Amino acid sequence: MREINQQVIDEIGSKARRLRREVIRMVGTAGSGHPGGALSAADMVACLYFWEMRYDPQRPDWPERDRFVLSKGHAAPLLYAVLAESGFFPQEMLGTLRRLGSPLQGHPDMRKLPGVEASTGSLGQGVGWAVGMALAARLDRRDSRVYVLLGDGELEEGMVWEAVMAASHYRLGNLVALIDNNGLQIDGPLHEVMSVEPIGDKFRAFGWETCEIDGHDIGAILRTLNEARQVKDRPFAIVARTIKGKGCSFMEGQVDWHGKAPTQEELERALLEFDSV
Repeated sequence: MREINQQVIDEIGSKARRLRREVIRMVGTAGSGHPGGALSAADMVACLYFWEMRYDPQRPDWPERDRFVLSKGHAAPLLYAVLAESGFFPQEMLGTLRRLGSPLQGHPDMRKLPGVEASTGSLGQGVGWAVGMALAARLDRRDSRVYVLLGDGELEEGMVWEAVMAASHYRLGNLVALIDNNGLQIDGPLHEVMSVEPIGDKFRAFGWETCEIDGHDIGAILRTLNEARQVKDRPFAIVARTIKGKGCSFMEGQVDWHGKAPTQEELERALLEFDSV
């Protein structure tokens, strides 16, 4: 187990800020997209790709790789940013988000882009993909691990809990679910639309080892991922309390930024904020 020190935390924090910057630039350039939930999950995704996961961008289909499933597929700009940063495709491609003919579609398509493990976008389906991948790895006697990122509003989908139940039944110790618990979905606050709280207790009731953390505390995320590796007989859920639009002052905690692109003026303001950190 590698040591988690302040240098590691600072380096991953810097990577997360870079991802946020690219997300805003992509969505602003495209004139459409979903920035809020991409920004809230950036710290978790940075920890996965720049510390936790095993993969080879030169061999995206390497059988021994770990898998990441973006169940909340509308946060695709974050996935594209981290794949480019990790070397799966050139950074220059990020400027083509949502353009006609671009492989960087509004939701990820595993047939179009290396590094995308599942075509997601219809909420609730990604965790089922992840359960299947984790079970397949066990049957193939591989030590690959599977990580799936869900939105908290996505937990309103009934099929999520069927997959959660299956993961527990099959005792998938190689499966980790990260819940981006920013409290907001497209129609408003979760507690008004359809409350899913208490999230942690629900996962525990389904037989998952569960930890609740600050989803913007890099050290806490890394330590919890280490803890998840020690659990061999059941799946692990990380309920991460986050802020929608994290890192951009005028977006933070504002439901309007779930699926709205910044104007040119707002884009420039956001980029200045990220550069000043």
